[in-house]
Formats: sequence, C-alpha cells, structure tokens
Amino acid sequence: MDNFNALYLPIGVKTFELNSAGKLFEESKKVLAEVSTDIIFPSEMLLGLDKLKAFIEGKNPDLIILQNITFANAAFATEVFQRFDCPVVLWTLREPVIDGTRLRLNSLTGAYSASNAYHHFRKEKLTYIFGLPSEDEVKDKLKYSVKAAMLIKSLKSLNLAQIGHTPEGFGFGRALDLDMRSRFGVNLISIEARELINKALKYTDDEIKPYLLDADKKTIGLKDIPKKNSLDFARLYKAYMDFVKENNIKALSSRCWPDFFTEFGTPVCLVLGMLNDLGISASCEADSYGALSMYAGQFISESPCFFGDPVSLDEKENTITFWHCGTAAPSLARENKAYIGEHCNRHIGPTLEFGCRSEKEVSIFRIGQDCEGKFRIFLADGEALDKPKQFYGTSVVVKTELNSKDLVTRTVEEGFEPHFAIVKGKSEPLRIFADMLGIPVVS
Repeated sequence: MDNFNALYLPIGVKTFELNSAGKLFEESKKVLAEVSTDIIFPSEMLLGLDKLKAFIEGKNPDLIILQNITFANAAFATEVFQRFDCPVVLWTLREPVIDGTRLRLNSLTGAYSASNAYHHFRKEKLTYIFGLPSEDEVKDKLKYSVKAAMLIKSLKSLNLAQIGHTPEGFGFGRALDLDMRSRFGVNLISIEARELINKALKYTDDEIKPYLLDADKKTIGLKDIPKKNSLDFARLYKAYMDFVKENNIKALSSRCWPDFFTEFGTPVCLVLGMLNDLGISASCEADSYGALSMYAGQFISESPCFFGDPVSLDEKENTITFWHCGTAAPSLARENKAYIGEHCNRHIGPTLEFGCRSEKEVSIFRIGQDCEGKFRIFLADGEALDKPKQFYGTSVVVKTELNSKDLVTRTVEEGFEPHFAIVKGKSEPLRIFADMLGIPVVS
C-alpha cells in the first residue's frame, strides 16, 4: 500500500540475557519482512530510552509493533504512546529456555507494564500477540494486524458515494457525512440518482458499446433480454463508471427501487454487480454502511464480497441463506456461470442469477449502529457451501461455526440491520480492525 509504514520497536534493557534477545531480534526482523515490505526496522535492539527516542524521532507511523525483546519498564511505552496516535500491536516473546537458572528475557512482565501504560492513553482495545517468531499463530496475527492497520489508513482517503436516498423504511443504511468522517475518516459524497439517470440517457449507442461487450463477456444470456433493456443497462453502466472515475470512488451505495424501474425502465442490479467485480464495492438500497462493510471486507480479502439479506435458516444443516435481487459480482458465481435474468418482483432485467461458489472460510460481517447511534460490528465465521441459487436472484448458503438458529435469534433480538457482507476468509483480521478502531464486536 502506498505511503503506509509500520515501526518495529524492540525495547528492552541490557541487564538481561542479550545473546538470546539478539537471536530473537534477528528472527523477528526476518518474519516481519516476510509479513510486509512496509515495516521500518532499527539497526539494533532499542536497549535504553535514549536509543528508543533517537529511533522514533521524526517518524510518523501508521502502525507500531512494540515488542518486549527483554523486560522494559513503562517509561518506554509511555514515550511511544504520548508521541503517536496510531494502532499498536504489543508482542510478547515466550521465554526461550526454562532450565531452573536465570530468566533470559522477562518479556511478559514488560508486556504488563506496556499494556498498563497503553490503557492510560487509549480507549481502543490493545492488539496483543504472545509467542516466538517461529510460531505460525504469531505470523498470522502479525499479518492480520498489518492488513487491518492498512485498511484503517485506506479509509482516510476513501471516497464513498451515496447515490440517492434510502427507500422508505430502509433508513438503517443512511449515513451522515460527519459520522463517516469522524469515526472512519471516510469522505461521503452524495448525488441524486436522477443525475446519473439523466447522464445515461445522453449516451449514444456507439459510446456504450464497450460496456455492453464487457458485460457480455462476464455473463450468460445478456442477448436474450429485450434490446432496450440491455442498451439502457450499458448506458447506466457507463454513467456510473464515468462518475466513479471522475470522483475517485472506491465504494458506493445506490438507490435502486422504485426509481430505476419506474423512471428509467431498467434496473441498476447488473451495473452494481459489474462494479463489484471491478473492485468498486457497491451495495443496493442506498445502504452506505453496507457499502462500507463491503469495502472493508474486500480490502482484507482482496476479493469481491457478497451483499445480502439473511432470508432462510436450516437448523439441520446449520446454515443461513443470504440473498439479494441480483447484484453480486459475476466472478462469485459457482461454475463461473453468471446468468442474466429479470428482477423477481418487477420482472424487468437485467439482473444476475446464480448461487455463489463454495469457500472453506468466510466471515459474516456488518458495520452498523445500535439504537443509540453508537457503532458496532457483527462478525461470525463459517463456510460457503456449493449450492445452486436458492431463489430468483443471487444467493450464498453459509454453514456457520456458531449454531445458526442462535446466530439469527441473537442478531434479530439485538436489532442488527438486515444487510450483511459475506467476506472470503477468517474473521480475525476484521476483528483486529474493529479493536483498533475501538468499535465493539458482537459475535
């Protein structure tokens, strides 16, 4: 990621066993270099406040990896926390030898001192790692932590577009620009849907031809729908793409019904699916926090997210079916068959029709707000099963690690929004992301 940097701070004192510390310092640097090329290393262990101060002088990190290479008192951590206001990973080393003789590192006691200081400076939950550089769990958590910090950095330059208003009764997805900016650093851009509709109507058939060809390559059956609808889809696709490029948009929420059916005559569903495949996280029903959830999930997984409602529950399979009218990225289709269809209620196309491909690990993810307007995040782990589409539109069937009925019951009872992102991969990076932002996680 451009302009991202993390600081590795191996703090300690000279009175412990420096041969063991030195070996672990070299091993730690090697592992961190494998995790990311954006980590800045000191040339030596920072054994003394003077060395720590000299190394951090003039730096402006996006992440701090604070490691007790040996014991260090709270003055070391305090020096770091009073200077920098960025996410922190505290890394404790396991004692390398237990043989009834001297304590080699005493890293764990140092971690308690650092953590105590952290909680005097910060409200956000501390990201903590315990173990040696050689341990897989340590490597994974370092990787997840760097990715989460990169996501936080990327949000500060994210332009998220809110295209039109939420329909009546769908206010849960409506975002305020100040909330987006103050809590996540996101710049919310608002535009009326009619502006893009009017823009689309002005394009000629020659101008929209590349967009029609692009969709035809990635889907099956576009030529089978009425010609007017396919051409109007391409006009709308170009209008959205022009708007995205002109305003450097990386995520958007779009109003869909009823306007695109009643005023334009063609749905926006396939347009949003195509955008999702191009890395522009696009939600429907103008759900801006849904789009933000999709963006975060896509950034972490480097893959498009499915966006949909929980619509069906199977206690025997321990599954939940997530569904929407047909806006999923074509690349998510099982057997690479993203069929074109028509909207299940309005009977106008083009929409997308398919079940999503299987994934061994997925996360159910939602950035939302409670009844007092405080942000919270829902997270759960599961597996996407190899299932055909369950209803008209697009769907994914998730076998949850938790009891699926309990999961549904809890999210309904606690008033979660009806839209969720289904993200490829484990939930831990997103959990670390939430902790770094100080947003409580419900799971």
